[in-house]
Amino acid sequence: MPDYLSIFEKYEALVREVDRAVGRVLETHADRIRCRQGCSDCCSAVFDLTLVEAFYLNAHFHWEIPEDARLPITERAETADRQFYQIKHKLHRMRLREGKTDQELLWYLAEQRVRCPLLSASEGCDLYAFRPITCRVYGIPAAIQGEPRICGFSGFESGRTYPTVNLDRINDRLFSLSNDLLAEAGVADPEHKLNGLVVPVSEALMTEYHEDYFRLLAKRSLQDAVVNS
Repeated sequence: MPDYLSIFEKYEALVREVDRAVGRVLETHADRIRCRQGCSDCCSAVFDLTLVEAFYLNAHFHWEIPEDARLPITERAETADRQFYQIKHKLHRMRLREGKTDQELLWYLAEQRVRCPLLSASEGCDLYAFRPITCRVYGIPAAIQGEPRICGFSGFESGRTYPTVNLDRINDRLFSLSNDLLAEAGVADPEHKLNGLVVPVSEALMTEYHEDYFRLLAKRSLQDAVVNS
């Protein structure tokens, strides 16, 4: 049996590092952080999870939420997934047909809103303790591909210098953990293509991460290696 729990422990160590970094910003700029109970703006932001985050969230979805309570969440995930498909189809068209730059695509994504399937009717997160890192840093200054990002509801001002979370570095570590997860599952990924797989929360919740899933990933990796040889 693959030792996924050891990968989860490493991921949770990274989460604690991120939480401490957020805590330091809160200590020095508490007046600028407007996150409050009932504010769910971040829960409609469009973003993807790395493989290790998706696998971790999926595991706790099944461990922490009773089976009868999963059905309405899964139904919301199906709705969100259709919306994500439309957005990604639009991105594909913008890149190939309209020649939009990566920066323009990022700005387009930042404007899109899809309600997270884990957001309950009371505007609370059904898996708050296990929420992804992107959710944890929302509301404080962050850098993505070298570009600063701030929450429009916060008190942080554009053009000023604040303590900033470097999401590119965090993602590098998440991709590394995803690679460890693949290795633990017996999936060869010599060119490190599969560890870069990313999916929305909706897909992470609906996917069955069992042996057949990783077997298909291994087959895909082999096919890629043959095509590129």
